[in-house]
Amino acid sequence: MASVKEHKSHDMGLHQEVLTGRTQQVFFNPEESENFFYHDAYNVDFNKRTTIDVDKLSCIDVNKKIKDLMNKGYGTIVLKNPGAKHSLGVGILNKLNLIIEGSLGYFGVGSIDGPVVRISGRVGWSCAENMMAGKVVIEKNAGSCFGAAIRGGDLICKGSVGARSGIDMKGGTIIIGGDAGAFTGFMMQRGRIIILGDVGPNLGDSLYDGTIFVGGKIASLGSDAVKAEMTDLDIDWLKRKLKVAEIDKKIDFNKMTKIVSGKKLWNYDNLEPAERKGAI
Repeated sequence: MASVKEHKSHDMGLHQEVLTGRTQQVFFNPEESENFFYHDAYNVDFNKRTTIDVDKLSCIDVNKKIKDLMNKGYGTIVLKNPGAKHSLGVGILNKLNLIIEGSLGYFGVGSIDGPVVRISGRVGWSCAENMMAGKVVIEKNAGSCFGAAIRGGDLICKGSVGARSGIDMKGGTIIIGGDAGAFTGFMMQRGRIIILGDVGPNLGDSLYDGTIFVGGKIASLGSDAVKAEMTDLDIDWLKRKLKVAEIDKKIDFNKMTKIVSGKKLWNYDNLEPAERKGAI
């Protein structure tokens, strides 16, 4: 057996440290339904509803109150008078119906995993950043970096969005009912973006993977973003997904433009053979 190369970490005793306590690794068993939820997930009832007037509360107080109410079994929570506060509804790792009557500021409902969120107003920068699962519906417009780095779920803005929507996106679906700004899908890694209106310059710049569908005009494509053929499977998926998005518009899917990665950037030269385009 080859000897382990000595490193200064050995002198520091790091390799002899005894780790105690509960492991953070979760082993899933399909016969144990509780393993499909977070360890401290709340058992909520969607029919149990309450309202919070957040006008005079800080975002920290509001977020704590949401968790306290979920702990009491409330499955539908309405936030009134949000007043465009920042960072409301972040870190909800639970099933929940969250209804926000008004507009949010920056970083609203970020890092969520599971809730269904409905926002009647507008949202600022980076709404639903790092979203993992669930559904978010915004009735009006959204700011820049909409859905940055999301990993799953459905993020829907029925209005228009700012620049860099879907930046560093790793999964899930972003649906935009109106127009989108410059650099939409910038450095996108996985997932799908649907834009029913027009989109600004440099669409899909440095796109690593994933698919972007555009119903309107494209100002310009970014580096390594290329047009692809729309298939029957694409159209079928778009029809089903837009029903989920609750967007009722007459759309000629055959006239939509499909954008994918050309996979010509330098980073593709460093991929393992099995990761290259076309590999089985």
